[in-house]
Amino acid sequence: MIKRLHHVAIAVNNLEEGVSLYERLLGVKPASIEGIPGQGVRVAVFKVGGEAEIELLQPIGPDSPVAKFLASRGQGIHHICFEVDDIDRELEAMAARGFELIDKVGREGLEGRVGFLHPRAAGGVLIELVQCPG
Repeated sequence: MIKRLHHVAIAVNNLEEGVSLYERLLGVKPASIEGIPGQGVRVAVFKVGGEAEIELLQPIGPDSPVAKFLASRGQGIHHICFEVDDIDRELEAMAARGFELIDKVGREGLEGRVGFLHPRAAGGVLIELVQCPG
């Protein structure tokens, strides 16, 4: 079951420029900036309004999914993430309800185990599900 909106991820060409823009926009510094080599990105995370986050994604190399997104669509919203209790159970339930999955089982992500639904499944929007530790 979906518990809450976890974050909105925004693809950027230059993480430092994106961080500067969102620091001015949100009035806060990023809570973290780190690389996720397995997903081919550097990520800056901003905490907003208590529980929600804004993640800025910069591709590490030209072959990452975010690099391909930027090449075809330009900077902007990359995906929306919802927190779930059990990633594997939720992915199975989504598949049973007819949603096309990118991940059939959860895998390690920035803030826990994650899985993605294909954008074709959600009207052109990439949906991430995350099971946070604890």
